[in-house]
Amino acid sequence: QVRFVESGGGLVQPGGSLRLSCTTSGFIFSQWAMSWYRQAPGKERELVAAISSAGVNTNYADSVKGRFTISRDNAANTVYLGMNSLKHDDTAVYYCNAGFTRATMPTYWGQGTQVTVSL
Repeated sequence: QVRFVESGGGLVQPGGSLRLSCTTSGFIFSQWAMSWYRQAPGKERELVAAISSAGVNTNYADSVKGRFTISRDNAANTVYLGMNSLKHDDTAVYYCNAGFTRATMPTYWGQGTQVTVSL
């Protein structure tokens, strides 16, 4: 059974930082690109960042370039999202999934982790 378990979210002030984790199981993690998505209230889920299977290539949404960093630990079957200089517009539920340009396992979305940027 494929599983994605996101954690690390919370309430942070503008300009603050968080590090999200996504632990996976049920597939060969090291063979898949991975990506982070977010969904704000009333908006569609959007791709935030992606990383290739070996971690060599990354891609970011324009809105987070220079502030967010995606990384992975293939030995731990885990993908991370480091977030700096957080803005109110970053408030959303964050999810991970397999794939580089789109979610390739959409049947198996996890519960996500809430990030709230507020004073």
